[in-house]
Amino acid sequence: MIEIKKLYRKYKMGSEELTVLDDINLKIEKGEFVAIVGPSGSGKSTLMNMIGGLDRPSGGCVIIDNEDISSFKDNTMSKFRNRKIGFVFQSFNLEPTLTALENVMMPMIIRGVSEKERKARAKEVLTLLGLSDRLNHKPTELSGGQRQRVSISRALVNNPKIILADEPTGNLDSKSGKAAMEILIGLKEKGYTIVMVTHNVNEAAYADRVIKISDGKIV
Repeated sequence: MIEIKKLYRKYKMGSEELTVLDDINLKIEKGEFVAIVGPSGSGKSTLMNMIGGLDRPSGGCVIIDNEDISSFKDNTMSKFRNRKIGFVFQSFNLEPTLTALENVMMPMIIRGVSEKERKARAKEVLTLLGLSDRLNHKPTELSGGQRQRVSISRALVNNPKIILADEPTGNLDSKSGKAAMEILIGLKEKGYTIVMVTHNVNEAAYADRVIKISDGKIV
């Protein structure tokens, strides 16, 4: 599902060049749950951004579902992400002025789905995640665990092949964090490919495989 070949990411810092990812080679199979771990500044989030097409490599390539996304133009990349990848963020990234239902409907707008179908699909996914009684609540009216379930619902609504979760329990209490991890396990069992960035060893233990990154290299 994901193949990374000789991947480099370098940034200019004044007159210096900083290498954040250094010759990364990695394969992730369809339906696999992989945790990427490493200390702050190790390059793990940059690697996730590469897989999600949110950042571009300085060298090498990223192949997702047999498509090399490294050379995609912005518009093509945006459409590809919308079809193939769902994102779950530590900070939830929900639009505060919209209800849970409206937040989950948003990704379908890009695909040109009718409003009636958007509403029905969003309601279906939110109900699946136990939020049928919170459809019309705004993020400020929801608990942290509920907000993360809205975030996961939004990631799922276009039925992507890959879920990218960046520190998905970072802003949750232990009970809500465990519930979020159990949701991810359930998605893995349904055939989704899941890549999770975390610094939490206990969370990483949920994964099929743990990939450790240090100083931009897989160790």
